[in-house]
Amino acid sequence: MADITCELVAVERLLWEGKASSVVAQTTEGEIGVLPGHQPFLGQLLEHGTVTITTTDGEKLVAAVQGGFLSVSTTKITILADTAKWANEVDSAAAKAALESDDEEVVAEAEAELAAIRRAKG
Repeated sequence: MADITCELVAVERLLWEGKASSVVAQTTEGEIGVLPGHQPFLGQLLEHGTVTITTTDGEKLVAAVQGGFLSVSTTKITILADTAKWANEVDSAAAKAALESDDEEVVAEAEAELAAIRRAKG
């Protein structure tokens, strides 16, 4: 199976680095799937989007991302997010409670986190 080096980096931490068989990311131009051998590409991530990395052993890693960029070269995929959180790190109860907030930014972040949970569950 073909693979490509991949890393998911947020401003505050490196979330993952390794070999991937595919990456799916939500960009401002729509959802894009990237496989090894993809043409070089630079895309802007959605403010409240998700990224799914499929590792070479078939594991699906889902992260909620808040803005940033997806860079694809012939040898590497780099996801540079302003903030990123693994779907299993999202506190669904807190996110649901945040949906009741009057602060639009808090509500949008909660919606993105809940979307990441739904996506992770398949």
